[in-house]
Amino acid sequence: MSELVADCPRCGAKQMTFDVWHALPLYVKYDWQYWWEAFSVCRKCRKSTVFVLYQKDLEGKEAIEKGLARVNGCINRLVGINGYIGLKDMAAKQPPDHVPDNINAVFREGAVCLAVGCFNAAGTMFRLCVDLCTRTMLPVEDEKGLNSKIRRDLGLRFPWLFDNGILPKSLKDLSSCIKDDGNDGAHQGTLKKEDAEDLLDFTYALLERIYAEPKRIELAKERRTARREPKS
Repeated sequence: MSELVADCPRCGAKQMTFDVWHALPLYVKYDWQYWWEAFSVCRKCRKSTVFVLYQKDLEGKEAIEKGLARVNGCINRLVGINGYIGLKDMAAKQPPDHVPDNINAVFREGAVCLAVGCFNAAGTMFRLCVDLCTRTMLPVEDEKGLNSKIRRDLGLRFPWLFDNGILPKSLKDLSSCIKDDGNDGAHQGTLKKEDAEDLLDFTYALLERIYAEPKRIELAKERRTARREPKS
């Protein structure tokens, strides 16, 4: 049985030895880096934790491929710890595909907050997500009434984007939750679960429309072109 040295999230013991009973392979990154969820038992409190582990480098590749839980001795020399499975992983909503990394990260943080019942924090994150998204949709030069106040204020920005046809009208009714509930979450701290879920729904719909749908159409066009290219 392999061993892992880590801080115990159950009893708080620092640098405690865990017995690794099973390691479930998740996926492989970069064509060589294995990732696992490892069911491990703390030798102090005898409680279990599922750690997320990743292969550090190519050292010990043969031993790892035979099964991480079968490696004799301590496996810290072979793997790094990327955290552990907890409440933050409980049915958190995933963002649409093809969303920019910075917006993707904010959405995921909001989804985790919602999953663990932190509704005000979730609302604030979803509002930030929409703020970041819509800022990139504004033209560089001021035009058609656009000014610095509209650029700064999300509540003013939305009407301008809708009035100028940059945001689809179909999202207009849903967008009211961003101004009302988003502000309440950031300044009043009064959001309920239903409010945070409204913000999630609108944010997801916006990201789907702005990023995911156009990218899927672009990829479909590329596949269509590739199918019609002469074969050598």
